[in-house]
Amino acid sequence: MAMRKDADGKPQISAVYPAAAIPGGELQIRGKGFAKSTRPQVTIGEIEAPILVGSDSYVVAKVPEGTSEGELVVMNGEKSSVAWACDIGIQIADSVHPVANPVVDPAGNIYTTLSGPRGQKTPVAVYRIDTSYNVKPFITDLMNATGLALDGEGTLYISSRHDGIVYQSSPSGSLSVYVEGMGVATGLAFDADGNLYVGDRSGTVFKISRNRQIYVFATVEASISAYHLAFGPDGYLYLSGPTTSSSDAVHRISLSGEVEVFYKGLGRPQGLAFDADGRLYVAASMGGRRGIVRIDADRNAELFLSGPGIVGLAFAPSRALVVATNNALFRVETGIKGRPLP
Repeated sequence: MAMRKDADGKPQISAVYPAAAIPGGELQIRGKGFAKSTRPQVTIGEIEAPILVGSDSYVVAKVPEGTSEGELVVMNGEKSSVAWACDIGIQIADSVHPVANPVVDPAGNIYTTLSGPRGQKTPVAVYRIDTSYNVKPFITDLMNATGLALDGEGTLYISSRHDGIVYQSSPSGSLSVYVEGMGVATGLAFDADGNLYVGDRSGTVFKISRNRQIYVFATVEASISAYHLAFGPDGYLYLSGPTTSSSDAVHRISLSGEVEVFYKGLGRPQGLAFDADGRLYVAASMGGRRGIVRIDADRNAELFLSGPGIVGLAFAPSRALVVATNNALFRVETGIKGRPLP
């Protein structure tokens, strides 16, 4: 991108990376004229941002809490730069505990969990957040709600890593057992034919047909697990699970059940989602920076969004991105269309 040619003495921003962030995330700002009589200062939406690294041509700023606008400005003690537009997430829910992706139904309602420590029941298991961001309890009588998935008709399914059961929810939040005996049930995903895939944290991926017949689809090492699942446009089932390694991989499974590494080099990869162009988004660390990593079909990866504690994500019909941390949800207006439900 060409350098912005502002009046003499003004800081000039040439690039901000990544283009999106949530509060607590870090933005790398490049340009010139950032430091004159004082150390550089940065505001994001008129709130001053803490400076982690500051020089005349390079600044790393931390997105402050309470930021509601994405206009980033650099000040050098004498003058201010032209505002640079960033996609900054707005918090839409707190006091939740997702351990995987939220899901968004066709009407734009968001579902997320209050999972809690394993073996401990929480007062609410699943919350429903409407399009006005009203947060209301949706399901209460379920322990350790873990993975969430919607089928092609918009019905919600919830796995419990406590009892190994996958539950099916009615539109009013009434539960029924869909399938049981799934081990430490975690990730959920539907294929284009309506078959449900369930990840067992110990490494088994089960395939549940529409008439509820159970098959072992694939087995991965227990250290890899199958905590998070998502189907790609290529028909492969993608999976991730965080370990203590700083160089984890996203794996994928063919229709015949063969497991291979898709991309290696991420720290603690968790929730997965695809956009309409077939690019994969992973909640993970890359190069020591936590956020959401975007990987294209040629396996080129970049940090797409910066932020701490991110465990999952989902695309909304409005082309916004819903980002889940371990205690809150954020909405980021990225303008990216998600891959439609199978």
